[in-house]
Amino acid sequence: MFLKKIIFITLFISTTILFSQSTIGINVNDEDFEVEGSVDISDYGNGTIFMINANFIETKFNSLAGFGLTANNSFQGLEGLNLSLGINLILLENYGALPLMIKASYILPLIQEIPTISVSAKFAYAPSVLSFDEADDYFEFRTEASMEMINAVSVYLGYRDIEAGYTTLKSDTFNDSFYGGLKLSF
Repeated sequence: MFLKKIIFITLFISTTILFSQSTIGINVNDEDFEVEGSVDISDYGNGTIFMINANFIETKFNSLAGFGLTANNSFQGLEGLNLSLGINLILLENYGALPLMIKASYILPLIQEIPTISVSAKFAYAPSVLSFDEADDYFEFRTEASMEMINAVSVYLGYRDIEAGYTTLKSDTFNDSFYGGLKLSF
């Protein structure tokens, strides 16, 4: 099982590096880690940008894999605000869900001597009609603050709350934690 996880993470990182306008990040705390990445699949530079996203979270008791497609664009009328809408496929053992997702990120308008700072919030929800196998529903909330330390390299702090509802249980908190990480853009 450990070898499968190493192979998955290696393939994930290799695939992300092959595409342009990609990001890859890793975040950790004292109990779990997450590898995440996104790849720009748009063939143009203006307008809505379509991204394929993937993440893998390993906790002490379980693992979660997520794959998604998002549409990203700047919010007209407010400089620095970007919105993303999309759908994800969430997989756990005996559990699957297709949550709808919305994410907002805002680049703070600071003076040029200060590195770029951004804040973001993400919500994802799948009701029972978008949940499969033993899943009843899925809810995810994340918030992050990041700072670009050097060109194309950011450090970030965040909080995530992932609730996986099962048909046999009332609700199961998959992960509720703060984390810190590093993200590379290329």
